[in-house]
Amino acid sequence: MTGEVTTYSALAERLRALPPSCGPVRIVAIDGPSGGGKSTFADVLARSLGEAPVVRSDDFPVPWDGDPLAWWPPLAAEVLRPLEDGRPAAYRRYDWRLGTAGDRVEVPVTAVLLLEGVGAAWRGSPAAFRIWIDAPRELRRRRAVERDGPHLAESWDRWSAREEAHFAADRTRARADLFVDGAARRAADQVISTAPVNEPLSGPTGGPVNEPVGGPVSGPGPGP
Repeated sequence: MTGEVTTYSALAERLRALPPSCGPVRIVAIDGPSGGGKSTFADVLARSLGEAPVVRSDDFPVPWDGDPLAWWPPLAAEVLRPLEDGRPAAYRRYDWRLGTAGDRVEVPVTAVLLLEGVGAAWRGSPAAFRIWIDAPRELRRRRAVERDGPHLAESWDRWSAREEAHFAADRTRARADLFVDGAARRAADQVISTAPVNEPLSGPTGGPVNEPVGGPVSGPGPGP
């Protein structure tokens, strides 16, 4: 499909018009492999949504050698279930430097909540809209090494294999409503996409908040 260009502001308007998917909240899941540009995209989209809250996989202890969905049980229990009930939520953001829970983060009942990270758009996510961001592996690896340091390059390689296996088993990309080119240079208010924003490929998941099979993988470690 030929790539298309839309703006963050146009996307924000589209997202606000979606039906709620988690209680009164519209969950927007931003997923894709490590180093693809998810965090940067989420930051700009949040501003376009009037400083919408962003909850990230990096806010929870997901070890390099752990299950990519290790953050989902605490996310579901502490954030999604209260919102599903129409109540404000809160969680403790993990401090990777200290290896322990850090600052308390309040999550209000809001029109749109962004979930960002590997696993944000998995099949059990109560997402109203799923965004897939990707870039060539060589570029993603270079970004990760520049961000985390060369001493973690081998850890990133192992994590990359784990996330690829997760995406293949979950078929995450196949359910995406919008595809974003994480390698493209873009102006401050542009998104490079490969699918029309106003024709999502899937609808809200609906139903109760789900958890992956099994529990979180324990043990501290640097985040992917």
